[in-house]
Amino acid sequence: MKITEHLYNAQGKTLFSFEIVPPEKGVGINDLYKNIDPLMEFNPPFIDVTTSREEYVFLEREGGLMERKVTRMRPGTLGICAAIQHKYNVDTVPHVLCGGFTKEETEYLLVDCMYLGIDNVMALRGDTMKGEKYFTATKGGNRYASDLVKQIENTGKGKYLHSDTACGEENKFCIGVAGYPEKHIEAPSMNYDLEMLKKKVDNGADYIVTQMFFDNQKYFQFVKEAREFGIDVPIIPGIKPIATLKHLQLLPQVFKIDLPETLVNEVVKCKNNQEVRKVGIEWAIAQCRELLEHNAPVLHFYSMGKSDNILKIAQEMF
Repeated sequence: MKITEHLYNAQGKTLFSFEIVPPEKGVGINDLYKNIDPLMEFNPPFIDVTTSREEYVFLEREGGLMERKVTRMRPGTLGICAAIQHKYNVDTVPHVLCGGFTKEETEYLLVDCMYLGIDNVMALRGDTMKGEKYFTATKGGNRYASDLVKQIENTGKGKYLHSDTACGEENKFCIGVAGYPEKHIEAPSMNYDLEMLKKKVDNGADYIVTQMFFDNQKYFQFVKEAREFGIDVPIIPGIKPIATLKHLQLLPQVFKIDLPETLVNEVVKCKNNQEVRKVGIEWAIAQCRELLEHNAPVLHFYSMGKSDNILKIAQEMF
C-alpha cells in the first residue's frame, strides 16, 4: 500500500514509523530483526531502509603500493526491504540515491521494486563522497533529487530510458523526498531551498519527510512556509533522540542543525551516556506530545540501528 493511502486511511490519527540502517557487510540480518521486533507492537504502516553510496578504500599491494578501490560498506537495501516486508507484512521504503548510481542502475532497481511489490521509494540526492568537498554527480546519473523524482515518476508510468513507446502496465510509485526545516546545508537561503522542494513536488513527489530537528517551532514554521509556497503534500516530522554526549558536536556538524540551549545544558550536566540517553528520551517525548497536539501525520524516528530509546518513546505516545 502507498504511504499516502496509509495517511488517508488513518483519518487524522498520527501514525508511527521509523528508519533503519542496513548492517555492514558480513553482519547477519538477525540483529536488525531484534531491533525491529519490539517496535512492531505499535503497528508501523511502513519502515524506511537507507542506502549508502559508494566510498573509497585503500588496499595495500606488493612493494608497499596502495590501490584505491570503490566499495559499498552497507549494501542490501532492496534485499532487506523484501525480507522485512515478507517477515512482518509491513510496507517498506527503500532509499534511492542520485549519488553513486547511473540512470540505468536506478531503472533496474525500480523494476526490481515492481517485481517485489514495493510501492514506495524515498528519492534523495545523497551525500558527498567521503574525502570530497562538493557533491559530484555520477557519470550518467541524476544530478538533483528533482531529476531523480522525475525518472521515478516516468518509470512508474512505464516510460523507460531506452524505449520509444511507453509500457502498457503502470506501476505508479509513491515518492517521498526530504525537507529541511533548518535549510539544506548547500542552499544559499531558505527561500531557495523551498523552491527546490517545490520542484521535487511538481515533478511527482507525494510526501515529505523532514531532516531531524530538536525545536518544534522550526518544524511548524517550515510547514507554514511550505504551504505558503504552494507545497500541499503531507510533511512528516523526522525525530532523532540524542543518545550520546558526542551528539552535541556530531549532529550540528554533520546535519547543520541547531540544538536548543535548554537541551544542550541538560546534556552537559550528564555524567555518562546512560544519563544522556535518558535526557534524549525525555526531550523526544516532549517533542512528540506537542507534535501530536498539532496533528502531525506521522512520528517518524531515525533509529540508526538501535531501538531501545525509540521503544520507550513509543510506549509513552501510542
